[in-house]
Parts: sequence; C-alpha cells; structure tokens
Amino acid sequence: MSYRNRKNAQWREKPERTVGLDLGDRFSHYCILNAQGEVIEEGRIATTEKGLRQQFANVPRQRIALECGTHSPWVSRLLQQWGHQVIVANAREVRSITHSVSKNDRHDAEQLARLAQSDPELLKPIQHRSRARQQDLNLLRARHTLVRARTLVINSLRGLAKSAGGRLPNCSSESFPKRAAEHIPASLTPLATPVLEQVATLNTHIAALDQQIETLAQRYPEISLLRTAPGVGPVVAAAYVLTLDRPDSVAHSRQMGARLGLRPKQHQSGDRDPQQGITKISNRYLRSLLVQSAHYVLGRFGPDSALRRWGLQLAGTGNQGAKKRAVVAVARKLAVLLHAMWRTGQSYRPFPPLRAVPNSNP
Repeated sequence: MSYRNRKNAQWREKPERTVGLDLGDRFSHYCILNAQGEVIEEGRIATTEKGLRQQFANVPRQRIALECGTHSPWVSRLLQQWGHQVIVANAREVRSITHSVSKNDRHDAEQLARLAQSDPELLKPIQHRSRARQQDLNLLRARHTLVRARTLVINSLRGLAKSAGGRLPNCSSESFPKRAAEHIPASLTPLATPVLEQVATLNTHIAALDQQIETLAQRYPEISLLRTAPGVGPVVAAAYVLTLDRPDSVAHSRQMGARLGLRPKQHQSGDRDPQQGITKISNRYLRSLLVQSAHYVLGRFGPDSALRRWGLQLAGTGNQGAKKRAVVAVARKLAVLLHAMWRTGQSYRPFPPLRAVPNSNP
C-alpha cells in the first residue's frame, strides 16, 4: 500500500457524529455535527480529565478533531482510550482557522468539526508520540531551558562588567565561573558572586542532563547511527529521533527540508519568482540544532566530506548573506541525510558513491 493510501485508510471509517474540540487552558469549546452536517450540540467544558470524561467517556464512538497544542497529547490519549477516532490538526497549516477574520473559540470548534467531517486530510493530521517518548523528549526540552537560562545570565554579567569599565574573557560556558571571576571589576564583586554561583549551578544541572541523554541510545539504537554524521552529537541525534518519532512520518527523505521549515518560501506569480526566506514552520528547536550542526560542518574543524565541499562552494567568497544561505542549505541537506540513514540503517559516508546514469543509447 502506498504512503498516501496508508494515510487515507485510517479515515475510511466515519462515525455518525463529528466533534470539533477547541482546547483552552482552563475551558474548551466543542461543537457536534450529525451525519448531515447539522450542528446538534455546542458547549463548554473544563479542560480537565473530569470535564472530558463527563462529555465523552460513555457515549458512542465519535470522530473528534482538536488542534495540536500544549494539552493535545494527554487529551488525545484519553479520547482514544475511550474509543473515539481522534484527529489532531496541525493548525499552523490550516489557514482557514489561524487566519480567520472571525476567530473565536466557538467558531474554531465548528470549523474543526466541518473540516474533519468533509475531509480529515484538510487538517494536516499529526500523530502524537507515545507517553514514554514524550517523557524522553521533555528531558531535551528541560536541558534547552537551562542552556537558555545560562546564556542569559552570562550575557547579563558581561554587560554589567562593560558598564563598569571591565571586559570578561571569551571562554566556554563550563569554564566561565572560574575564568570570569578573575576579571570582575572590584565594584561589581558583591553583585557578580551570586551570579557566578548561579552559572556554576546551571553547569552542574546541564551536565547531569547530558549524562541522562547519553543513555537514550540504549533505548533508541538509531541515535548511535545518526551520530556518525558530522556535527551530530547526542543532543541533536536524540532530538531528531524523538521529534520525528518514526522514519515513516514522511513518504520520502527529500521531504524533510520542508517538514522542518528549512525550505524557502514560494511566491511565484507569472514571470515573477522572488527569492524568499525559509518557511520556519514546524519544530524550532530541532531546526536550530540542525543549523548549529551545519555551522560545524562548514567551520574550521569540520571534517572533509562531500557535504562540506558542497556547502563551501555555495558560500564561495560572497557576502555574509551567501554564507548564511549556505548554512541553511547544509542544514536542510543534513535533515534529508539523517532521515535516509535512519530509514536505511546505513552509517554516514563522507563521500557516497555517485549514482550511475542509465545509458539511453541502444
């Protein structure tokens, strides 16, 4: 069965009632349609297990559409547990919802219900990862939060030092507490001491999380496989595997650039086809990690490879804009390469063999 047919097969069953559920932080709005598309019930319920249970636990099987968001993972699992057919919509790609001039919770719930009843594929459905994978992904997100906090604290202290006539040395975040202490202006010492202690504490917590991330390869062997690619460490490999969840999330590896928002926007009209920036849709964290990996591939310590040579050729001797575009292009190609490695089980090859061109001569 083709990829498209597999996607459509899951929606062939169509329960008599279709529900649009617009999730809110405290309360959620729902709209129920009958088989003829008529609104037969609307209302508001608390966004809690008790509220959802009262409305959906002891009723016949329904098709329920909800937007992807903070609450959608646990809500979708509950609804599926109660026997419902659940569609989690990728709202970013459904402009009729996100760009509606009449956007409100009641309208969004009805819009979700009508799209789910007519053609679920219009909602660009996504599938949430398992609870265990979500927990492992939260480990990466917690680390990301601590790294951002550490960067903010370090930059703030650098700014304070400059305002007092000093300048802190360039160094790694891990060595910052010790090296910076020697260059703090005397007038800032009482203020800087607790800040440096905070950086040291964050370093300890981040190192502990790094050790936990290293152990993820024991549960997900594909992480070790992806780490054979240049610039792909344990964090990047784990984020790639846990964010995408499974290799068949796209039909072809070459679609990964668009999937992660690394494809240029298109605004072609007649003879006009202006150059656009990348779409930046989908997961921002994974996209930023791939860009960091691309910087390493093109940097002074990047090992020689076909990917590096291709990226350096794109960058050429042009301006800073050309170099930035080359970094994004390498990140996009790296996203495709990692997916192909995951799908085929083959380790990274710096110089893959060229495909033979079929001979068209008789």
